[in-house]
Amino acid sequence: MATGIEVPWGLAFLPDRSALVTERDSGKVKRVAGGRATEVGSVDGVDASSEGGLLGIAVDPQYPTRPYVYVYYSTGDDNRIARMTYQGGRLSGQQTILDGIPMAAVHNGGRLEFGPDGFLYAGTGDGGDRPNSQDDNSLGGKILRITTDGKAAPGNPGGKPWFSKGHRNVQGLAFDGSQLYAAEFGQDTWDELNAIDNGANYGWPAAEGVSRLDGMVDPIAQWNTDDASPSGIAAAQGHVFMAGLRGARLWAIPVADGKRVGEPVAFFTNEYGRLRTVEAAPDGSLWVTTSNTDGRGDVRDGDDRILRVTITR
Repeated sequence: MATGIEVPWGLAFLPDRSALVTERDSGKVKRVAGGRATEVGSVDGVDASSEGGLLGIAVDPQYPTRPYVYVYYSTGDDNRIARMTYQGGRLSGQQTILDGIPMAAVHNGGRLEFGPDGFLYAGTGDGGDRPNSQDDNSLGGKILRITTDGKAAPGNPGGKPWFSKGHRNVQGLAFDGSQLYAAEFGQDTWDELNAIDNGANYGWPAAEGVSRLDGMVDPIAQWNTDDASPSGIAAAQGHVFMAGLRGARLWAIPVADGKRVGEPVAFFTNEYGRLRTVEAAPDGSLWVTTSNTDGRGDVRDGDDRILRVTITR
């Protein structure tokens, strides 16, 4: 769909079926339409690092009545979520709605996704400080669930901004109906796909992968870190599709009602290099971004690019 994009990270569709894409290191947002990527603005205050910078993006579910987009980005002090106006093909009016998310060179999380309940979900990382994940007063190592003004959404545990805890580094969020799934980077052994429930504890740092520890929820699927290192995910046609960075492949995991119902299957292994983001497009296809210009991949002609993948049964 487009080539020559610098470290694409977040991708969100507009009602006209074009997409807004964030560039992690430059802080720019580009609109992809008709095979071209055109800059529409930038986010102020972005401080890019090894894994930080301009990360996730989400379009308000009531757009264009509410002409807002939401971005997750790293500053020199923390990670933040901001709301911006997108009208007339330009971004403006940047307003921070939530700050204080732990930031480090690594483990910044960053994915944004609106749920069917109208609330904004955000995956965060532990910011390199493991105790954050179990600290109910920290925004690190959590999946947040907030209003479009950045307040804790009704029904969250203890009135906190978070929905679930015990995560190491969540960079993939996707809804299949009302069920939320999340992809999570492991430390050295197991990457995870989790089915997320309100108030649940997913175990980090006590657990990595399936542990069967009391009070901790195990993943529904796990992979060796060489085979996955997952970032974005998308739900479509009874599967969660998961992009792999180190694994350099697209995983298809059959799911139903928060459970895995078959064996994962890998596609495009080493064909396009590191894969960062996958989103379900309005036409039923998947848009998949490569991540070979992020300093950890082998750059190929045309990188980084956005691929359009059709699903056949």
